[in-house]
Amino acid sequence: MLSLALCSPAFAAPPQTFSEAKAIGWKLYAKQSVEFYCGCKFRGKRVDLRSCGYLPRKNAQRAARIEWEHIVPAWVIGHQRQCWQRGGRQHCARHDATYQRAEADLHNLVPSIGEINGDRSNFAYGWLAQQPSQYGACPMVVDFDARVAMPRKEVRGMVARTYLYMSERYRLRLSKKDRQLYAVWHKQYPVKTWERQRNQMLSCVMGWSNPYVGGYDRRACAAVATLARQ
Repeated sequence: MLSLALCSPAFAAPPQTFSEAKAIGWKLYAKQSVEFYCGCKFRGKRVDLRSCGYLPRKNAQRAARIEWEHIVPAWVIGHQRQCWQRGGRQHCARHDATYQRAEADLHNLVPSIGEINGDRSNFAYGWLAQQPSQYGACPMVVDFDARVAMPRKEVRGMVARTYLYMSERYRLRLSKKDRQLYAVWHKQYPVKTWERQRNQMLSCVMGWSNPYVGGYDRRACAAVATLARQ
């Protein structure tokens, strides 16, 4: 369950762009074998769909590859900033420093099955009454009409803590309904060991932790870098 191997090289600064973040992400997750939404194993960019009983809903080619998913979508980040009105995501990525930092924040990025990344789009997370069936045995549900996605229970707590962190760090507005939902998920699905390990790893790169997960040990970052060079 997202048990990250200590494989991070020493980075001098957090990534400044989404492209840089993805490049670092591949290194951080090089020996980590479980993607976010379904718990499928993967190697490199290729997903072992049989490992979690995943059946493509529509796009088998995209389902077979790993993509980088923003838990808080770039669309949500950008639509609260003037740069988006002036030219969309590309304009924000080129001209808005706060957007650049938010888009490249590794605490908000996870490896995802490409098809689900596309299906989730910029939909909000929430409770759905439907039983999971769209992706075989994968317990992810996407309601395209309601524009809502319900992640598996193993990651709902992390989703909530990521939204709360991103809202606080980048001053993103959350609706009362969303804030209440994430408060419930934060309490109902408490931090687990794998999430603390992930927070430690990413904090060593970013230079700060997600406080809703906990702090991190800066002394351990040197050990991580040493291990990576072996």
